Amino acid sequence: MNINDASVLEMINRLIVSNRLNKNQILQLVNLASISCSINELEENMEWETFKSKY
Repeated sequence: MNINDASVLEMINRLIVSNRLNKNQILQLVNLASISCSINELEENMEWETFKSKY
């Protein structure tokens, strides 16, 4: 996804607000957005990264 696109930024902002992400999670979300093809893939990547970081 192109993080410079207004619609993508709006989706990212909604994810940040709805999930109450901290600074590190926001940075991780922006990094993952650039390699994700859709919002669903981005959410899956976030879940995977959260799961990986716990162990």
